[in-house]
Amino acid sequence: MTGDSAPTNLTHHFLIAMPGLEDGLFSKSVVYLCEHSPRGALGLIINKPADIDMTALFGKVDLPLQRQDLAKQAVFQGGPLHEERGFVLHEPVFASADRPEESLYASTMVIPGGLEMTTSRDVLEAIASGAGPRKVLVSLGYSSWGEGQLESEIKENSWLTVDAQNSIIFDAPIAERYDQALALLGVQAWMISPHAGSA
Repeated sequence: MTGDSAPTNLTHHFLIAMPGLEDGLFSKSVVYLCEHSPRGALGLIINKPADIDMTALFGKVDLPLQRQDLAKQAVFQGGPLHEERGFVLHEPVFASADRPEESLYASTMVIPGGLEMTTSRDVLEAIASGAGPRKVLVSLGYSSWGEGQLESEIKENSWLTVDAQNSIIFDAPIAERYDQALALLGVQAWMISPHAGSA
């Protein structure tokens, strides 16, 4: 790392795949970064639906889904790692008002910027029963980068980065999430050359 650049923390940012990134799952992907530190990064792809919806997923884990608002919602391919495991990105749910730093669920990562990512079954049980967080994105699998790996991919022009916007994660139509994430940078897809280079 050069002396003139401080390490950048991209937690609660979107990674937006550049057109030249043609790696299957990551092609035209938007990744929400749950964690970024000198040790590496962890994120969930938010615009690649899996071939299963929430009703089917909850049926597979023997939890009949009582939330009609989520019944037809897509489950996402969060990344190529641990695709058999569920990752629930959601609005914060606090154990109590006087201890907002503690989540209600057994295994939750609190993400600076206002979201949480839970991997324990208790969040699924809460959602199935009609409770739980109101806004959720459920993915199978996650994306991960080792120490320095993401930084070098960004230097190689594989990714653009921008502060994440929760409305894109939870509310935007899936097919529009890539373009909406680019729009946060004031960019449209046609403006980005797949052949990055220097003049």
